[in-house]
Amino acid sequence: MFNTFLLDAAAAPEAGAMGTLMSFLPFILLIPIFYFLMYRPQKKQEKETAQMRNSLMIGDEVVTIGGIIGRIVKVKEDYVIIETGSDRTKIKFRKTAIGSVEKKADENGEKRSTFKVTAAPTKTNEE
Repeated sequence: MFNTFLLDAAAAPEAGAMGTLMSFLPFILLIPIFYFLMYRPQKKQEKETAQMRNSLMIGDEVVTIGGIIGRIVKVKEDYVIIETGSDRTKIKFRKTAIGSVEKKADENGEKRSTFKVTAAPTKTNEE
């Protein structure tokens, strides 16, 4: 009887350590899940947006994050000048204010549609 008690006492710390590790296992598994479901897609989106903003060219039709639609007439390192409306008003914007490129100008001067990079879907008044 005494020997059985000693064997059980010697095995108890191992079971306790294993139980503690098993209780932290779900928290340990959450780290890679958050990485693949949240952090990695966000970094990919940021990379695509930065690439879009760095490839802006004269003649591209853009939409700013404020909703202003215009055509780029000048591109500098950290800002662009767009021309809006029929009265050809020119407005200076930072490149970070460009939300999407509606039509991309080709080298031949022709326009072609491109994909949009936006932060969130927006609702229009027509819906």
